[in-house]
Amino acid sequence: MAATSGSGFLLKEIPYIGFHWWEVGDCVVWGNISSVRFLEWFDGEIERLYGETIPAARGNTRIMTIREPQGVVAAVTPWNSPVAMILRKVGAAISAGNTVVLKPAPETPMCAIAIAKLFQRVGYPDGTLNIVPADATGSLDIGEELCHNKIIRHLSFTGSTTVGKYLNEQCAKFIKKTSMELGGNAPFIVFEDANIQRAVEGLIACKFRSSGQTCVCANRAFIHRSIIDEFAKQLQVAVREQFKYGSVWDSTVNYGPLYSTRGVEKVKLHQEDAVSKGARLLAGGYIEQKLGPNYYVPTILTDGDPRTMLSWTEETFGPVILLTPFDSEKEVIALANTEESGLASYFYTENISRMWRVAEALETGMVGVRTGLISACEQPFGGIKESGIGREGSKFGVEDYTNVKSITIAL
Repeated sequence: MAATSGSGFLLKEIPYIGFHWWEVGDCVVWGNISSVRFLEWFDGEIERLYGETIPAARGNTRIMTIREPQGVVAAVTPWNSPVAMILRKVGAAISAGNTVVLKPAPETPMCAIAIAKLFQRVGYPDGTLNIVPADATGSLDIGEELCHNKIIRHLSFTGSTTVGKYLNEQCAKFIKKTSMELGGNAPFIVFEDANIQRAVEGLIACKFRSSGQTCVCANRAFIHRSIIDEFAKQLQVAVREQFKYGSVWDSTVNYGPLYSTRGVEKVKLHQEDAVSKGARLLAGGYIEQKLGPNYYVPTILTDGDPRTMLSWTEETFGPVILLTPFDSEKEVIALANTEESGLASYFYTENISRMWRVAEALETGMVGVRTGLISACEQPFGGIKESGIGREGSKFGVEDYTNVKSITIAL
Protein backbone atom coordinates (compact mmCIF):
# COMPACT_ATOMS: atom_id res chain seq x y z
CA MET A 1 0.00 0.00 0.00
CA ALA A 2 1.16 3.57 -0.59
CA ALA A 3 2.65 5.29 2.44
CA THR A 4 0.07 8.05 2.14
CA SER A 5 -2.95 5.94 1.20
CA GLY A 6 -5.02 6.91 4.20
CA SER A 7 -3.24 10.05 5.34
CA GLY A 8 -3.50 13.72 4.53
CA PHE A 9 -7.23 13.98 5.16
CA LEU A 10 -6.66 13.02 8.79
CA LEU A 11 -4.38 16.01 9.26
CA LYS A 12 -7.05 18.24 7.76
CA GLU A 13 -9.55 16.80 10.21
CA ILE A 14 -7.58 17.93 13.30
CA PRO A 15 -7.85 21.71 12.88
CA TYR A 16 -11.31 21.33 11.34
CA ILE A 17 -12.65 19.65 14.47
CA GLY A 18 -10.85 22.28 16.51
CA PHE A 19 -12.55 25.13 14.64
CA HIS A 20 -15.94 23.41 14.62
CA TRP A 21 -15.93 22.12 18.18
CA TRP A 22 -19.40 23.53 18.76
CA GLU A 23 -20.88 21.00 16.35
CA VAL A 24 -19.60 18.15 18.50
CA GLY A 25 -19.67 20.04 21.78
CA ASP A 26 -23.32 19.33 22.58
CA CYS A 27 -22.57 15.60 22.32
CA VAL A 28 -19.51 15.30 24.55
CA VAL A 29 -17.82 16.42 27.72
CA TRP A 30 -15.09 18.93 26.89
CA GLY A 31 -12.22 16.58 27.70
CA ASN A 32 -13.05 14.38 24.71
CA ILE A 33 -12.05 17.13 22.28
CA SER A 34 -8.38 16.33 22.98
CA SER A 35 -9.02 12.91 21.43
CA VAL A 36 -8.33 14.37 17.99
CA ARG A 37 -4.68 13.82 18.88
CA PHE A 38 -5.26 10.22 17.79
CA LEU A 39 -5.89 11.40 14.24
CA GLU A 40 -2.56 13.20 14.17
CA TRP A 41 -0.77 10.13 15.48
CA PHE A 42 -2.32 7.70 12.99
CA ASP A 43 -1.70 10.06 10.10
CA GLY A 44 2.01 10.02 10.90
CA GLU A 45 2.19 6.35 11.80
CA ILE A 46 0.95 5.10 8.44
CA GLU A 47 4.19 6.35 6.86
CA ARG A 48 6.13 4.15 9.28
CA LEU A 49 4.22 0.96 8.53
CA TYR A 50 7.14 -1.01 7.16
CA GLY A 51 7.45 -4.36 5.46
CA GLU A 52 10.44 -6.65 5.94
CA THR A 53 13.02 -8.56 3.96
CA ILE A 54 13.59 -12.07 5.28
CA PRO A 55 16.72 -14.20 4.72
CA ALA A 56 15.66 -17.21 2.65
CA ALA A 57 16.81 -20.76 3.39
CA ARG A 58 16.93 -21.42 -0.33
CA GLY A 59 19.67 -19.29 -1.78
CA ASN A 60 17.96 -18.73 -5.10
CA THR A 61 14.93 -16.93 -3.60
CA ARG A 62 14.25 -13.66 -1.86
CA ILE A 63 11.40 -13.09 0.61
CA MET A 64 9.76 -9.83 1.53
CA THR A 65 6.56 -8.77 3.28
CA ILE A 66 4.17 -5.91 2.61
CA ARG A 67 1.12 -4.66 4.49
CA GLU A 68 -2.23 -4.21 2.81
CA PRO A 69 -5.63 -2.81 3.88
CA GLN A 70 -8.17 -5.39 5.03
CA GLY A 71 -11.15 -3.84 3.24
CA VAL A 72 -14.32 -3.01 5.15
CA VAL A 73 -13.93 -2.73 8.93
CA ALA A 74 -16.86 -2.72 11.37
CA ALA A 75 -16.54 -0.80 14.63
CA VAL A 76 -18.86 -0.89 17.63
CA THR A 77 -18.24 1.79 20.25
CA PRO A 78 -19.53 2.51 23.78
CA TRP A 79 -21.21 5.56 25.30
CA ASN A 80 -18.66 6.53 27.95
CA SER A 81 -16.07 8.13 25.63
CA PRO A 82 -18.16 8.75 22.52
CA VAL A 83 -15.50 10.72 20.62
CA ALA A 84 -12.30 9.03 21.78
CA MET A 85 -13.57 5.50 21.15
CA ILE A 86 -14.62 6.41 17.63
CA LEU A 87 -11.41 8.20 16.66
CA ARG A 88 -9.20 5.45 18.07
CA LYS A 89 -10.82 2.88 15.80
CA VAL A 90 -11.83 4.94 12.78
CA GLY A 91 -8.57 6.91 12.63
CA ALA A 92 -6.43 3.77 12.63
CA ALA A 93 -8.61 1.84 10.18
CA ILE A 94 -8.97 4.63 7.63
CA SER A 95 -5.31 5.64 7.81
CA ALA A 96 -4.44 2.04 6.90
CA GLY A 97 -6.60 2.33 3.77
CA ASN A 98 -9.83 0.70 4.94
CA THR A 99 -13.42 1.92 4.96
CA VAL A 100 -15.49 1.74 8.15
CA VAL A 101 -19.05 0.87 9.16
CA LEU A 102 -19.55 2.33 12.63
CA LYS A 103 -22.30 1.31 15.05
CA PRO A 104 -22.22 3.82 17.95
CA ALA A 105 -23.81 3.19 21.33
CA PRO A 106 -27.58 3.79 21.46
CA GLU A 107 -26.99 6.50 24.08
CA THR A 108 -24.56 8.60 21.98
CA PRO A 109 -25.37 8.41 18.25
CA MET A 110 -25.10 12.16 17.61
CA CYS A 111 -21.37 12.21 18.36
CA ALA A 112 -20.76 9.67 15.60
CA ILE A 113 -22.98 11.52 13.14
CA ALA A 114 -21.24 14.84 13.89
CA ILE A 115 -17.82 13.27 13.35
CA ALA A 116 -18.94 11.70 10.07
CA LYS A 117 -20.14 15.09 8.84
CA LEU A 118 -16.77 16.64 9.64
CA PHE A 119 -15.02 13.80 7.79
CA GLN A 120 -17.14 14.56 4.73
CA ARG A 121 -16.39 18.26 4.86
CA VAL A 122 -12.62 17.78 4.77
CA GLY A 123 -12.91 15.70 1.61
CA TYR A 124 -13.31 12.04 2.47
CA PRO A 125 -15.16 10.19 -0.33
CA ASP A 126 -18.71 9.09 0.40
CA GLY A 127 -18.71 5.63 1.91
CA THR A 128 -15.41 6.01 3.74
CA LEU A 129 -17.09 6.37 7.13
CA ASN A 130 -20.63 4.99 7.43
CA ILE A 131 -22.76 5.41 10.56
CA VAL A 132 -25.46 2.88 11.53
CA PRO A 133 -27.25 4.13 14.67
CA ALA A 134 -29.80 2.00 16.49
CA ASP A 135 -31.63 1.61 19.77
CA ALA A 136 -30.86 -1.28 22.12
CA THR A 137 -33.16 -3.70 20.29
CA GLY A 138 -31.90 -2.80 16.84
CA SER A 139 -28.32 -3.05 18.04
CA LEU A 140 -28.70 -6.80 18.40
CA ASP A 141 -29.69 -7.24 14.76
CA ILE A 142 -26.98 -4.90 13.53
CA GLY A 143 -24.36 -6.66 15.63
CA GLU A 144 -25.24 -10.01 14.10
CA GLU A 145 -25.14 -8.54 10.59
CA LEU A 146 -21.68 -7.08 11.21
CA CYS A 147 -20.48 -10.48 12.40
CA HIS A 148 -22.07 -12.52 9.60
CA ASN A 149 -21.68 -10.24 6.57
CA LYS A 150 -18.77 -11.53 4.50
CA ILE A 151 -17.97 -8.10 3.09
CA ILE A 152 -16.76 -7.06 6.54
CA ARG A 153 -13.27 -8.40 7.21
CA HIS A 154 -12.63 -7.11 10.71
CA LEU A 155 -14.85 -6.33 13.71
CA SER A 156 -13.52 -3.97 16.38
CA PHE A 157 -15.56 -3.77 19.58
CA THR A 158 -15.28 -1.87 22.86
CA GLY A 159 -17.71 -2.81 25.60
CA SER A 160 -18.60 -5.47 28.12
CA THR A 161 -16.87 -8.83 28.28
CA THR A 162 -20.20 -10.65 27.95
CA VAL A 163 -21.10 -8.94 24.68
CA GLY A 164 -17.52 -9.21 23.43
CA LYS A 165 -17.54 -12.96 23.92
CA TYR A 166 -20.78 -13.26 21.98
CA LEU A 167 -19.53 -11.16 19.07
CA ASN A 168 -16.24 -13.05 18.98
CA GLU A 169 -18.15 -16.34 18.90
CA GLN A 170 -20.27 -15.13 15.98
CA CYS A 171 -17.24 -13.87 14.04
CA ALA A 172 -15.46 -17.20 14.61
CA LYS A 173 -18.04 -18.89 12.39
CA PHE A 174 -16.52 -16.99 9.47
CA ILE A 175 -12.91 -16.85 10.79
CA LYS A 176 -13.33 -13.08 10.88
CA LYS A 177 -10.60 -11.03 12.54
CA THR A 178 -11.66 -9.29 15.75
CA SER A 179 -10.28 -6.64 18.06
CA MET A 180 -11.83 -6.64 21.53
CA GLU A 181 -11.36 -4.01 24.24
CA LEU A 182 -13.44 -5.45 27.06
CA GLY A 183 -14.14 -4.98 30.74
CA GLY A 184 -11.59 -4.37 33.45
CA ASN A 185 -11.27 -4.93 37.20
CA ALA A 186 -8.12 -2.92 37.82
CA PRO A 187 -6.14 -3.40 41.04
CA PHE A 188 -4.51 -0.32 42.57
CA ILE A 189 -1.63 -1.17 44.94
CA VAL A 190 0.19 1.14 47.35
CA PHE A 191 3.30 -0.33 48.98
CA GLU A 192 4.68 0.77 52.33
CA ASP A 193 7.53 2.78 50.79
CA ALA A 194 5.25 4.76 48.44
CA ASN A 195 4.84 8.51 48.42
CA ILE A 196 1.39 8.61 49.98
CA GLN A 197 0.40 12.02 48.63
CA ARG A 198 1.38 11.00 45.11
CA ALA A 199 -0.49 7.70 45.44
CA VAL A 200 -3.62 9.51 46.64
CA GLU A 201 -3.46 11.80 43.61
CA GLY A 202 -3.05 8.74 41.38
CA LEU A 203 -6.08 6.98 42.84
CA ILE A 204 -8.22 10.08 42.39
CA ALA A 205 -7.08 10.38 38.77
CA CYS A 206 -7.71 6.76 37.81
CA LYS A 207 -10.76 6.03 39.98
CA PHE A 208 -12.88 9.16 40.01
CA ARG A 209 -12.28 10.71 36.58
CA SER A 210 -15.44 10.49 34.52
CA SER A 211 -17.10 9.64 37.85
CA GLY A 212 -15.53 6.18 37.72
CA GLN A 213 -17.03 5.36 34.32
CA THR A 214 -14.00 4.15 32.36
CA CYS A 215 -12.76 0.62 31.75
CA VAL A 216 -9.35 1.40 33.26
CA CYS A 217 -10.67 2.85 36.53
CA ALA A 218 -9.29 1.25 39.69
CA ASN A 219 -11.86 -1.23 40.97
CA ARG A 220 -9.92 -2.81 43.84
CA ALA A 221 -7.51 -0.84 46.05
CA PHE A 222 -4.86 -2.62 48.13
CA ILE A 223 -3.00 -0.43 50.63
CA HIS A 224 -0.15 -1.73 52.81
CA ARG A 225 -1.40 -2.25 56.34
CA SER A 226 1.25 0.03 57.85
CA ILE A 227 0.03 3.09 55.91
CA ILE A 228 -3.65 2.40 55.19
CA ASP A 229 -4.96 4.69 57.94
CA GLU A 230 -2.86 7.63 56.77
CA PHE A 231 -3.69 6.91 53.14
CA ALA A 232 -7.42 6.83 53.91
CA LYS A 233 -7.17 10.10 55.83
CA GLN A 234 -5.37 11.89 53.00
CA LEU A 235 -7.73 10.44 50.39
CA GLN A 236 -10.80 11.76 52.22
CA VAL A 237 -9.28 15.23 52.47
CA ALA A 238 -8.27 15.24 48.80
CA VAL A 239 -11.71 14.13 47.61
CA ARG A 240 -13.37 16.79 49.75
CA GLU A 241 -11.06 19.59 48.57
CA GLN A 242 -10.39 18.75 44.92
CA PHE A 243 -13.82 18.04 43.45
CA LYS A 244 -16.28 20.69 42.40
CA TYR A 245 -19.77 19.47 41.57
CA GLY A 246 -22.12 21.05 39.06
CA SER A 247 -23.03 21.13 35.39
CA VAL A 248 -20.67 19.36 32.97
CA TRP A 249 -20.85 22.48 30.77
CA ASP A 250 -19.21 24.55 33.53
CA SER A 251 -15.47 24.49 32.80
CA THR A 252 -14.63 24.76 36.51
CA VAL A 253 -16.59 21.61 37.38
CA ASN A 254 -14.43 18.46 37.54
CA TYR A 255 -16.94 15.86 38.70
CA GLY A 256 -20.23 14.97 37.04
CA PRO A 257 -23.16 12.55 37.26
CA LEU A 258 -23.44 8.93 36.27
CA TYR A 259 -24.86 8.32 32.82
CA SER A 260 -28.12 6.64 33.77
CA THR A 261 -30.37 5.34 36.49
CA ARG A 262 -29.09 1.86 35.70
CA GLY A 263 -25.55 3.00 36.48
CA VAL A 264 -26.68 4.53 39.78
CA GLU A 265 -28.46 1.33 40.77
CA LYS A 266 -25.36 -0.78 40.17
CA VAL A 267 -23.12 1.58 42.16
CA LYS A 268 -25.62 1.63 45.02
CA LEU A 269 -25.89 -2.17 44.94
CA HIS A 270 -22.10 -2.58 45.16
CA GLN A 271 -21.90 -0.16 48.07
CA GLU A 272 -24.75 -1.77 50.00
CA ASP A 273 -23.37 -5.24 49.32
CA ALA A 274 -19.94 -4.23 50.67
CA VAL A 275 -21.41 -2.68 53.83
CA SER A 276 -23.57 -5.76 54.44
CA LYS A 277 -20.40 -7.85 54.32
CA GLY A 278 -18.38 -5.85 56.82
CA ALA A 279 -17.21 -2.74 54.96
CA ARG A 280 -17.20 0.59 56.77
CA LEU A 281 -18.18 3.84 55.03
CA LEU A 282 -15.54 6.57 55.30
CA ALA A 283 -16.87 9.16 52.86
CA GLY A 284 -19.70 9.72 50.40
CA GLY A 285 -22.25 7.00 49.87
CA TYR A 286 -25.15 9.17 48.75
CA ILE A 287 -26.69 11.00 45.78
CA GLU A 288 -26.40 14.79 45.66
CA GLN A 289 -30.09 15.22 44.93
CA LYS A 290 -29.97 18.96 44.36
CA LEU A 291 -27.82 18.29 41.29
CA GLY A 292 -29.93 15.45 39.95
CA PRO A 293 -30.85 11.80 40.58
CA ASN A 294 -27.64 10.45 39.01
CA TYR A 295 -25.15 12.57 40.96
CA TYR A 296 -23.48 9.88 43.05
CA VAL A 297 -20.65 11.45 45.06
CA PRO A 298 -17.17 9.87 45.47
CA THR A 299 -17.47 7.06 47.99
CA ILE A 300 -14.69 5.49 50.08
CA LEU A 301 -15.03 2.24 52.03
CA THR A 302 -12.67 0.13 54.12
CA ASP A 303 -12.66 -3.13 56.11
CA GLY A 304 -14.37 -6.41 55.27
CA ASP A 305 -13.15 -9.22 53.03
CA PRO A 306 -13.32 -7.93 49.44
CA ARG A 307 -13.34 -11.47 48.04
CA THR A 308 -16.89 -11.94 49.35
CA MET A 309 -18.19 -8.77 47.69
CA LEU A 310 -19.73 -8.11 44.28
CA SER A 311 -17.04 -5.55 43.44
CA TRP A 312 -14.42 -8.30 43.59
CA THR A 313 -15.73 -9.97 40.46
CA GLU A 314 -17.83 -7.21 38.86
CA GLU A 315 -16.67 -3.92 37.41
CA THR A 316 -18.44 -1.23 39.46
CA PHE A 317 -18.17 1.44 36.74
CA GLY A 318 -18.84 4.15 39.27
CA PRO A 319 -17.29 6.22 42.09
CA VAL A 320 -17.07 3.61 44.86
CA ILE A 321 -13.72 2.24 46.06
CA LEU A 322 -12.91 -0.19 48.89
CA LEU A 323 -9.51 0.14 50.60
CA THR A 324 -8.15 -3.29 51.57
CA PRO A 325 -4.98 -3.82 53.67
CA PHE A 326 -2.22 -6.26 52.70
CA ASP A 327 1.02 -7.34 54.35
CA SER A 328 3.42 -8.60 51.68
CA GLU A 329 4.30 -8.21 48.01
CA LYS A 330 3.61 -11.87 47.33
CA GLU A 331 0.18 -11.66 48.95
CA VAL A 332 -0.96 -8.58 47.05
CA ILE A 333 0.20 -9.86 43.66
CA ALA A 334 -1.78 -13.04 44.23
CA LEU A 335 -4.85 -10.98 45.14
CA ALA A 336 -4.43 -8.69 42.13
CA ASN A 337 -4.10 -11.60 39.70
CA THR A 338 -7.05 -13.61 41.00
CA GLU A 339 -9.59 -12.35 38.50
CA GLU A 340 -9.85 -13.25 34.80
CA SER A 341 -9.91 -9.58 33.85
CA GLY A 342 -6.53 -8.33 32.67
CA LEU A 343 -6.90 -4.82 31.30
CA ALA A 344 -5.05 -2.39 33.60
CA SER A 345 -3.31 -2.29 36.95
CA TYR A 346 -1.55 0.37 39.01
CA PHE A 347 0.96 0.42 41.83
CA TYR A 348 3.06 2.86 43.81
CA THR A 349 6.51 2.24 45.23
CA GLU A 350 9.85 4.04 45.43
CA ASN A 351 11.88 0.82 45.19
CA ILE A 352 13.34 0.42 41.69
CA SER A 353 13.73 -3.36 42.01
CA ARG A 354 10.13 -3.73 43.13
CA MET A 355 8.99 -1.59 40.20
CA TRP A 356 10.31 -4.17 37.75
CA ARG A 357 9.24 -7.23 39.76
CA VAL A 358 5.67 -6.12 40.26
CA ALA A 359 5.21 -4.63 36.78
CA GLU A 360 6.23 -7.95 35.25
CA ALA A 361 4.22 -10.04 37.73
CA LEU A 362 0.87 -8.28 37.26
CA GLU A 363 -1.31 -10.08 34.70
CA THR A 364 -2.64 -7.10 32.78
CA GLY A 365 -2.05 -5.57 29.36
CA MET A 366 -1.24 -2.17 30.85
CA VAL A 367 0.50 -1.19 34.08
CA GLY A 368 0.69 2.28 35.60
CA VAL A 369 3.72 2.67 37.87
CA ARG A 370 3.43 5.76 40.07
CA THR A 371 0.75 7.18 37.79
CA GLY A 372 -3.01 6.87 37.50
CA LEU A 373 -3.16 7.88 33.83
CA ILE A 374 -2.14 5.27 31.24
CA SER A 375 -3.91 6.19 28.03
CA ALA A 376 -2.24 8.07 25.16
CA CYS A 377 -2.32 7.85 21.38
CA GLU A 378 1.29 6.68 21.21
CA GLN A 379 0.75 3.94 23.80
CA PRO A 380 -0.61 0.43 23.12
CA PHE A 381 -4.02 0.22 24.80
CA GLY A 382 -5.55 -3.18 25.49
CA GLY A 383 -5.78 -6.14 27.80
CA ILE A 384 -5.06 -9.84 28.20
CA LYS A 385 -7.09 -12.78 29.54
CA GLU A 386 -10.81 -11.90 29.32
CA SER A 387 -10.16 -8.19 28.86
CA GLY A 388 -9.56 -8.32 25.16
CA ILE A 389 -7.70 -9.09 21.96
CA GLY A 390 -5.42 -6.68 20.13
CA ARG A 391 -4.27 -3.13 20.85
CA GLU A 392 -5.49 0.37 20.07
CA GLY A 393 -3.24 3.39 19.66
CA SER A 394 0.51 3.21 18.96
CA LYS A 395 1.97 1.47 15.91
CA PHE A 396 0.18 -1.73 16.92
CA GLY A 397 -3.19 0.00 16.58
CA VAL A 398 -2.56 0.72 12.91
CA GLU A 399 -0.96 -2.66 12.18
CA ASP A 400 -4.10 -4.32 13.54
CA TYR A 401 -6.04 -3.02 10.53
CA THR A 402 -3.65 -4.40 7.92
CA ASN A 403 -2.91 -7.83 6.46
CA VAL A 404 0.65 -9.06 6.07
CA LYS A 405 1.43 -10.50 2.65
CA SER A 406 4.65 -12.40 1.99
CA ILE A 407 6.16 -12.33 -1.48
CA THR A 408 8.73 -14.93 -2.55
CA ILE A 409 10.82 -14.14 -5.64
CA ALA A 410 12.91 -16.75 -7.45
CA LEU A 411 16.14 -15.43 -8.97
